[in-house]
Amino acid sequence: MNATRTLATARRVLRQLRHDPRTIALLLLVPVLLLVLLYYVYDADRDSFDFIGSSLLGIFPMVTMFLVTSIATLRERTSGTLERLMTMPLGRGDLIAGYALAFGVFAVAQAGLATGVALWFLDLDIAGSPWLLLLVALLNALLGTALGLFVSAFAASEFQAVQFMPAMIFPQLLLCGLFAPRDTMQPVLEYASDVLPMSYSVDGMTEVLHSTDVTGDFVRDVIVVTAVALGVLALGAVTLRRRTA
Repeated sequence: MNATRTLATARRVLRQLRHDPRTIALLLLVPVLLLVLLYYVYDADRDSFDFIGSSLLGIFPMVTMFLVTSIATLRERTSGTLERLMTMPLGRGDLIAGYALAFGVFAVAQAGLATGVALWFLDLDIAGSPWLLLLVALLNALLGTALGLFVSAFAASEFQAVQFMPAMIFPQLLLCGLFAPRDTMQPVLEYASDVLPMSYSVDGMTEVLHSTDVTGDFVRDVIVVTAVALGVLALGAVTLRRRTA
């Protein structure tokens, strides 16, 4: 990998996104508006808002970055941009890292804005540090970016890329412990939830919600989410194709 080529790829992707204000607005504002909606849904039950709101701070970045990354990457492949780039002295690792870096910038902005609004305007009550909450949200955004880059290799159209979301995201959403404690599920489902990264994202957010210190479980959750994100990025580099068949 070459740092100069990676940064050049990231700058190119950011320049393209800068000319798409509607995408930028959706990336930054939709999670905030959904949190505000959730705040009023649980108007009479602030404890539930604290639990679900903190968990969603990690889930929203993963979902939105998955969608944006998979569609944007597929668009570049179908338009021939990716094929032209790969005729240049640009490695797959440089390309994947550049995309991850560019979308990571948006992930920082998105996670920072949503976390700030939740803590200071919606009175989200957590025992731990807000920086730990932000850290988990950023790692989830990185994971969503990695998954988006990975599945874009298997989609032939933007419509197909969107259809991957029910397969890749929804099972994790149902099994992550947001709707029911994982240890109360059928054993098979509990085992399945143990190998899904979103489960560790929600567990990490729950640790920040209830613990004032950095616990061993929180460190484990952060390591798992980071390792899965880096592993999927590596798979994305291996499966990257120049063009859609």
